[in-house]
Amino acid sequence: MHITAPQQHAADRLPPRPHRNRARVLGPVALAAAVLVATAACGSSGGGGGAAGAAASGGTPVDGGTLRFAAEVEPDCLDPAVSPADITGVVDRNVFDSLVRLDSAGKFHPWLASSWEVAPDGLTYTFHLRSGVTFHDGTPLDAAAVKATLEHAVNPATKSLYAAGLLEGFTGATAPDPATVVLTLAKPRAALLQALSTPYLGIQSPKSLTDNAADLCRKPVGSGPFSFVSWEKNSSLTLKRNTGYAWGPEGATHTGAAHLEKLVFQIVPEESVRQGQLRSGQIEVAGNTSPAKIADLKAAKGFQVLQQEAPGQVYALFLNPVTGVLADEKVRTALARSLQLDALVKSVYHDTRRRAQGPLGPTTVHYEKAVEGTSPYDPAAAGKLLDEAGWTARDADGYRTKDGKRLTVTWPTSAYLARDNRDLLAQGIQADAKKAGIDLQYLNQDPGTFAKSAVSGTADILGFSFVRPEADILRHYFGSASTAAGGGSNLFKISDPQLDGWLDQGAASSDPAVRGKAYAQAQKYIVDHTLEIPLYVPVTALGATSRAQGIGFDAAAFPQFYDAWLAAK
Repeated sequence: MHITAPQQHAADRLPPRPHRNRARVLGPVALAAAVLVATAACGSSGGGGGAAGAAASGGTPVDGGTLRFAAEVEPDCLDPAVSPADITGVVDRNVFDSLVRLDSAGKFHPWLASSWEVAPDGLTYTFHLRSGVTFHDGTPLDAAAVKATLEHAVNPATKSLYAAGLLEGFTGATAPDPATVVLTLAKPRAALLQALSTPYLGIQSPKSLTDNAADLCRKPVGSGPFSFVSWEKNSSLTLKRNTGYAWGPEGATHTGAAHLEKLVFQIVPEESVRQGQLRSGQIEVAGNTSPAKIADLKAAKGFQVLQQEAPGQVYALFLNPVTGVLADEKVRTALARSLQLDALVKSVYHDTRRRAQGPLGPTTVHYEKAVEGTSPYDPAAAGKLLDEAGWTARDADGYRTKDGKRLTVTWPTSAYLARDNRDLLAQGIQADAKKAGIDLQYLNQDPGTFAKSAVSGTADILGFSFVRPEADILRHYFGSASTAAGGGSNLFKISDPQLDGWLDQGAASSDPAVRGKAYAQAQKYIVDHTLEIPLYVPVTALGATSRAQGIGFDAAAFPQFYDAWLAAK
């Protein structure tokens, strides 16, 4: 293993990234905040439209009615090129269509593009657009609209926190005719199609991009099955059916306009309130349903739970292999072997989440099954490794010491990262680490302090997950070019040529077999060298009344409402 400390001019070796100009003009605090939002607050990339993971559906769909969805958080901005938030993706998927759709098996289907070709060198993508598509403001879809959308995303003035990064290597788009758009890249990027399938690169009305430039966050204009009506801050966001919609993605369960007349997202931060509204019939769907509530809803008459495991980077502890006590691989591995993760995950999540075995979730294309079972709970092995690392003595509190110094590791976090019972999980991890003689300090910090801790590279542990149906997410966390300054989440500035080689090969190759082999090697390497400790596989879990029918999940486990309908009361 050849992890090296970051070099002073590492940024000079970064591949072209459209949003790096913005990163350069940000001060340290602003950059920290940007990284925090893009990496920790949400960091999801939806996979496309349609019912890739169709949930409950029974009977014959009927048209009409308003479906009310209680969301835990509110979008920060509805311009998909700006915001990286999960909730923005969930809302915007209804407003914006994409060039292509990705299904849960990793296959791409036509959407706004009826067909496409990729040049043999992987540097040129040519899309042929379907005819008859119009945006909500009446503007027709053409190649100029696609070009304007992508240029808006990478424009430094847009201040994109995520979409620009999805277009890594993008050098421009041309429109040889109104029905054809050609994208060019500086380097081959096999993940480009997946990026283009996300709501964050949904195609926007070029008229809106020009005429509504100052208010794109508040008034999104796309071509999707629902159009924007209103947004009352801290209260609700309303969409209405696009009655002329006739270009749904291949794979949807119906054609034409959406069944629902309206779709209302109500902002309800407290789960107890969301569940109360669900039980009383004030809403049809409650977002982010906790493990404790899932069993109750499953047992209750007239209610259901809709859930889907998320692909991408599982929730894990990222360990600092560059500086501090965890730079010693024996100490990192000892920490991993000291944790009773099977029992902890079961205790905290009551069989609603499964323990993660590797860095990627099992629903991610190129997930490597061979990593399963390779990091077992083994306190004896953990003790031996710590002895070999020189942490042989104990202090009065039972913690291991070396040269009079206690074996202490720091895990900074912040309140908004404590979702999904992660605080409870952390308490169990702390207790197990203490048994091994490791003083694991779980530090709940205010957002600003945590942002600085995260980007400084001085923490020993950081806990994150990142939903993306693409194994290239590994490069986002472990590639040497993916530091915070480069728009990624390699916050410990890991620089490992061997790991880079596999990640770059997977990113560049268009051959699924080559990509699969490269990502398999990368996953094994990450586990074998304990660069992270995988904890559990995230799940999208919705509580719903039995009236809510036809709700599906896309490839990224985002709920989909194009096929949704309401059964009679």
